[in-house]
Amino acid sequence: MTCETTDAEEQRYAELQLEALECARCGDRDDTLAAMLRAGMPVNLADHKGNTLLMLAAYHGNEDTVTLLLTHAADPDRPNARAQTALGGVAFKGYTTIASQLLDAGADINADQGAGMTPLMYAQMFGRAETARLLQQRGAGRGSPLLRVATPILGAVVSLVRAFRNH
Repeated sequence: MTCETTDAEEQRYAELQLEALECARCGDRDDTLAAMLRAGMPVNLADHKGNTLLMLAAYHGNEDTVTLLLTHAADPDRPNARAQTALGGVAFKGYTTIASQLLDAGADINADQGAGMTPLMYAQMFGRAETARLLQQRGAGRGSPLLRVATPILGAVVSLVRAFRNH
């Protein structure tokens, strides 16, 4: 027995996927995404750039939606098309509480975000001191002498460039 879908059903499913991505981006304020997940929407659904529901929720600071997605077993380490992870995104943005949620869910604290950059490097480079402290307390950069040396230097270079631009 085969199960065939109509063009209208395919179109509706595509619309629901877009709605799920928007709920992640804006926060699941009316529990629409929660209902979709219960009905079988893939928790690791991604957009055309590879950004998953979790990445979108985390990057836009939607703590409750991050909790919902992690409760449904979203993959905290799934990279997008640019090799970035949700933890890298929140380190860049400075969302310390979400960074802690992702780490508690098993996110790789030293995941390469592309070009050898790590979440700790992002946090330091963009002046996210609280997030950088959390990452260091949780073990970021341990075991890699290059990371321990390169991260503060990279942060200092970025600070100098910013100071130069502001004058």
